[in-house]
Amino acid sequence: MRGARAGWCLLYLLLAWSNPAVASEAQAGVQPLNQEPIRVASKNFNESYLLSEMLAQLLESDGFLVERRFGLGGTLICYEALRNSEVDVYVEYTGTLIQAILKLPVGTSTEQMHEALRAQALGLLPPFGFDNTYALVIKQDKAERLGLRSIADLAAHQQLNVVVSHEFLQRQDGWPGLAASYGLPQAVSGIEHGLAYQALNTGSIDVTDAYSTDGELQRYQLQVLTDDKGYFPAYLAAPLVRADVSPEAQHSLSKLVGRLDDETMQRLNAEVVFNKRSFAEVAAEFLVAEDLVSQAAVVTPGWTDRLPAGLLANIAQHLKLTGIALGLAIVLGLGVSLLVFRNPLASSFLLYLCSLVQTIPSIALLALMIPLFGIGEVPAIIALFLYSLLPIVRNTVTALTTVDPTLARVGVAIGLTPSQQLRHLFLPLSLPGIFAGVRTAAVISIGTATLAAFIGAGGLGDPIVTGLSLNDSNLILQGAIPAALLAIATEVVFAWFERRWIPAHLQNR
Repeated sequence: MRGARAGWCLLYLLLAWSNPAVASEAQAGVQPLNQEPIRVASKNFNESYLLSEMLAQLLESDGFLVERRFGLGGTLICYEALRNSEVDVYVEYTGTLIQAILKLPVGTSTEQMHEALRAQALGLLPPFGFDNTYALVIKQDKAERLGLRSIADLAAHQQLNVVVSHEFLQRQDGWPGLAASYGLPQAVSGIEHGLAYQALNTGSIDVTDAYSTDGELQRYQLQVLTDDKGYFPAYLAAPLVRADVSPEAQHSLSKLVGRLDDETMQRLNAEVVFNKRSFAEVAAEFLVAEDLVSQAAVVTPGWTDRLPAGLLANIAQHLKLTGIALGLAIVLGLGVSLLVFRNPLASSFLLYLCSLVQTIPSIALLALMIPLFGIGEVPAIIALFLYSLLPIVRNTVTALTTVDPTLARVGVAIGLTPSQQLRHLFLPLSLPGIFAGVRTAAVISIGTATLAAFIGAGGLGDPIVTGLSLNDSNLILQGAIPAALLAIATEVVFAWFERRWIPAHLQNR
């Protein structure tokens, strides 16, 4: 018994040494209330990261194990992940829930919204206290020069370059409804929200959408255009949870009720964006100042640090995703190509299917897979596998079908069976084309895998997504440069394999 006890103690100490969350609990004397972690998600913009980090730290301070799944790609992905039990809680806004998610009519009451959520086994906890409504913004000096005070004034300035976030461009409570309500004639295009402010500041664009609590509004001296018609509803931020989350956890998540007003939220956002502080640091400072957690209980997860401490882990995860997907594509793509290349109709149909998959935008494919496979590694690997098929299949089929017909007839004449022809004639002569397809697929997979961060699969897309939300070029480069180096290294490795396995007289010199 004593030996077993000592073994458990040793195991816990090892976990505490390797896991900051466990170490923090040990220091604070807090024992986990539930061994199943509560999965806290966030969307891919600054405020969502920050609020979700606050919720995660509140849960940890009360003894819950927490799994962070931050930076998911927008409202649809977060909501579908919640509905499919892939995450347990994320921060949503009432206006977004009513109009963009539940698609309820204008004037829907709060109780009707809650009823619609209960029907889907979800619940919205009381709001934090601030209203982060949408707004259209323009540089103050330009607004004064053109006499722009309200959204209605934009109708007389068709020449203005209006560029809005991709989500705002598509949402019914975004640009389509706004343009119809105000009669705005501008042709708009989309941009990543985190990059829009820099584009405004440099004069590349004239008008964009913003959140009323963004710290950038003061930093870049932006004029918020008045919503005369009251088009935008209230966007009260609150935790959206699954109904099966325990009452104790929901109590922890409700501690922020009424604690954040518009000015406070704008200040906290600015601390992250402009003072280059981590989400965890700003969240912890606020929670301690509000006496919601003790200093000893604060957990600062390593992924939020600006230093590239997690670089090796990101590279390893990136290689895992691309390696598994590419391996599956090579096995299946080559196998099916070898089976059908002699049949023109079957090979054409196979190429058509692979080409059809390639036309689906990658982020859309990832989002469509959530109801089937959830979020995380599995849908990312499946998407990368599908995108790797086309170059492998096309190059393999093309290489096999363009082998010199005279050589093929010679093989038949000397009595080679179909399998012997494949092994001794078609495959050796097709190796350069097959390797070229695999190399292309590998490079495509490495680049596309950065989007896996939008569904919580990690990899080198994590710092890129976070950097986009903060307009932080250093973070973006922490993901982009290693990804580019991986692609170069892949080219070198495959070049070595080609020299090793392809006969010298077939190599492209």
